[in-house]
Amino acid sequence: MINLTNVSKMYGTVGHAVHNLNLEVKEGEIMGIIGHNGAGKSTVLKMICGLIAPTSGQVEVMGRDMSKSKDAIYVQQRMGFLPEESSLYSHMTVLEYLNFFAELYKVPKKQAQQRIDSLLASLQLVESYRLTGELSKGMKRKVSIARVLLHDPQLLILDEPNSGLDPLTSFFIINYLKGLRQQGKTILLSAHNLFHIEYICDRVSIIKDGRLLVCDTMAALQDSLGRREYEVIFKSDELLPYDRKEGNYRYQTDDVADIANILSQISEKKWELVNLSVHQSALEEIYVKLVS
Repeated sequence: MINLTNVSKMYGTVGHAVHNLNLEVKEGEIMGIIGHNGAGKSTVLKMICGLIAPTSGQVEVMGRDMSKSKDAIYVQQRMGFLPEESSLYSHMTVLEYLNFFAELYKVPKKQAQQRIDSLLASLQLVESYRLTGELSKGMKRKVSIARVLLHDPQLLILDEPNSGLDPLTSFFIINYLKGLRQQGKTILLSAHNLFHIEYICDRVSIIKDGRLLVCDTMAALQDSLGRREYEVIFKSDELLPYDRKEGNYRYQTDDVADIANILSQISEKKWELVNLSVHQSALEEIYVKLVS
């Protein structure tokens, strides 16, 4: 789906933002890119989208050369890009905003209405008649994701899709993205939250100073470093079979799928999430070792 071959990007006298990067994203997989601020993640994503050109090397998406205008347009019509900062038109309602972009995407009117209704339901956007400027940050991010999905793209490029959101909204969005893989979507995303990357991604790429340090499956990374422990602390009026600590329930496990399940329960039953922590997960450990 995506192939970067010896790709470099320089910005004037600043030097290399990306240096001799080789990266492949396979069709139907979720690939995560992690790295410190300024590592080059956003630059990589923007080159893949055709928003900026590499200084050298080749970027191919869907078998098309992104340096060629016709190829880039072909790909962009089949791609959804969510930048880290995605401003909405605050004077528009959610419905007006999505209908406006459906017209820009040239989605037929009947199909657009069906698509919008489906996205509003699946993303739990019940306040569709409110102005986007009046929404919470989490709701705004959901609207941005709905916009990205309006034209049913094959490929999603997401830069920090859950940046700055509360834990439950953030987890909802990550879980939603994971479900898109079942629809055959290919997803490339950057994120600072390593728990989310570990939970959602088939493979992970770690970048430091514009260079690719490692790219491997989560299973291979976990096998090389062993499992680690996760802990969720939450409040509930129900009597539950979990340990209690200072009036809160505490749930510990070394299985990320168990944590996903308990977070889903907390969200569905409207319990109060007090804290979510990861005690030296495999991905955190390998990241620290590689970038320190």
